[in-house]
Amino acid sequence: MALRLSQPRWLIAAGLALLPLHAAPAQMATQAPAVVPGAKPVTIERIKVHSPAIEGNLEGNSPDRDVIVVLPPDYARDKARRYPVVYALHGYSIGADQWTKEIHVPSSIEGAFARGVPPMILVFPDSRTMHNGSMYSSSQTVGDFERFVSHDLIAAIDARYRTIARREARGLVGHSMGGYGTSRIGMKHADMYGAIYMMSPCCLSPRMMARPEGTDEKLLTGLASPKESEKLNWGQRAMLAASAAWSPDPKNPPLYLDLPVKDGKVRDDVMAKWLANTPLAFVDQYITPLRSYRAIALDVGSEDGLKADAQALHDTLDRYGIAHRFEIYEGDHVNRIGVRFQDKVLPFFGEMLTAKGGR
Repeated sequence: MALRLSQPRWLIAAGLALLPLHAAPAQMATQAPAVVPGAKPVTIERIKVHSPAIEGNLEGNSPDRDVIVVLPPDYARDKARRYPVVYALHGYSIGADQWTKEIHVPSSIEGAFARGVPPMILVFPDSRTMHNGSMYSSSQTVGDFERFVSHDLIAAIDARYRTIARREARGLVGHSMGGYGTSRIGMKHADMYGAIYMMSPCCLSPRMMARPEGTDEKLLTGLASPKESEKLNWGQRAMLAASAAWSPDPKNPPLYLDLPVKDGKVRDDVMAKWLANTPLAFVDQYITPLRSYRAIALDVGSEDGLKADAQALHDTLDRYGIAHRFEIYEGDHVNRIGVRFQDKVLPFFGEMLTAKGGR
């Protein structure tokens, strides 16, 4: 039997709305932001961060995570100064390295600083997994990437760099799956961040339920080990990634997950678990934490298939009277993210993250 999870170009599996399947595995072409004359160079460091939260996961994902850290131009010179930190989460099927290329690091960051954005530290953690994406969720199968981002990573960065180690000086941003991670972690761990920015977040709601046609169910259940998923196509691996994150099953080797379809029929019990992981299903439980933010921002492209869900989250925040910025900009899912990172995201955090007591 087969399993359909797509509209004509988009994979949408109970909210797992990602990039066009034909384009997703490759480096995405994104518009470069304008070069700012006289911009000073930043310093880029590549480090490893060990995460106890990811230890012991059933897929064998390493708890030692690659992290890219961008230090402002004056970091080495002004040794008495401490800085706000922005944590930036990548989307599905890519890691931190490709994410920084798509948003044109370092030029986008250097340009923002040159235009007057106060200096800050940028942190890009890599959260790829055996099936190409953690969903920034908590799962015995995948590992607790939610806690990795919200606690282990912050502790490691605060210990290693001259940060302002307070909630008011931390920001969280992400695009697509990273936007989902920002919404999920931002709601559940609001005590750790002062401002959040969701760029074209995926997976906010169950926009299309799984149907028993389209993808080879037997192929997915016939894998001898998680590593064998490397031979699957992008959409099939995305199905496994979502299942591993949202419907883990430690009693179901070798993948230790439950698919939302079995014997050609949708499993209501599994779909209920997927629904429980969609922010529009649980946002009402986190209204008080959301009110505690100094600032919240949400954007989406006018031609993005995720626009309806972003609009729904905006409407929910409005209904509760939660102050936030919402913009539908001209563009699709990826083409303008580099420009927006320089011109919108970094100025937002420069304005909203406090640097008081930074010296």
